[in-house]
Amino acid sequence: MPKVLISDKMDPKAAQIFRERGVEVDEITGKTPEELKAIIGQYDGLAIRSSTKVTKEILEAATNLKVVGRAGIGVDNVDIPSASAKGVVVMNTPFGNSITTAEHAIALMFALARDLPEADKSTQAGKWEKNRFMGVEVTGKTLGLIGAGNIGSIVADRALGLKMKVIAYDPFLTPERALEMGVEKMTLDDLLLRADFITLHTPLTDQTRNILSRENLAKTKKGVRIINCARGGLIDEAALKEGLESGHIGGAALDVFVQEPAKESPLFGTPNFISTPISAPRPTKRRSMSRSRSPSRWPTISSRAASPTRSTCRHSRPRKRRGSSRTWRLPRSSAA
Repeated sequence: MPKVLISDKMDPKAAQIFRERGVEVDEITGKTPEELKAIIGQYDGLAIRSSTKVTKEILEAATNLKVVGRAGIGVDNVDIPSASAKGVVVMNTPFGNSITTAEHAIALMFALARDLPEADKSTQAGKWEKNRFMGVEVTGKTLGLIGAGNIGSIVADRALGLKMKVIAYDPFLTPERALEMGVEKMTLDDLLLRADFITLHTPLTDQTRNILSRENLAKTKKGVRIINCARGGLIDEAALKEGLESGHIGGAALDVFVQEPAKESPLFGTPNFISTPISAPRPTKRRSMSRSRSPSRWPTISSRAASPTRSTCRHSRPRKRRGSSRTWRLPRSSAA
């Protein structure tokens, strides 16, 4: 009987689904890397979310491991080259929380636009500061998408319904797809200059790390509001804090951080800053787990490990878009 370890907190139904299919499951969460190394050798499969880091050392100790499955979109907490070298298949749930994430980004955009957290505190304190919390309308404003894949396209659709203008920077976005989405494709520098709101929807790679660097944040329109529901590390958090304090950045809302869980982020307490934990309500339909690939076609996410047995995944081969480079390259003037 195959044996699976669930090493991060998940809905109890996850273990139930395994057991209904004749798989032995252990739910052991909160282990340190050394503790995980000590027990991983007895398992055929490992189910994770964000907390567990599947490093080269963990994989070396996983003598029986055949599959790592992440209940989420990205797999940047898994050492893909090491997994490939061992023939371990890395899988994810690329569409499992797409709508959830997109809706949360829109919710944070509204919270920034109307100063909702501060207005709530003020009103519950017995004040009635109507003039202080005028906020701004999103109608007619320009939303800049950094990343226009699966989640980014959902955000674009919602924003267009709000009568916003949507612009996008994504090296894999074709002119035909941009037209289909109703967005204007442009360079990162142009997006930074024009956007009233910026929302990020990319994985964290060497090419996207600090894509909103100190230099790039300085290029943004004064008063810009920034939302990140993608990955911690896409924004230079120290530079973001300085931009908020100076007033150049009108507001920022994050549910991801460089260090997670974010219990002592330097951003906490900064003016016009909103933070939430990652929001992931249960989707309306059950999504199946598929071999890791990026819905937005960003590189370096998929494991192309050869499975010891034939894969039965629906998406066993990442789609290769004709004519697109498989390497993310920022313009020289925009490099972090």
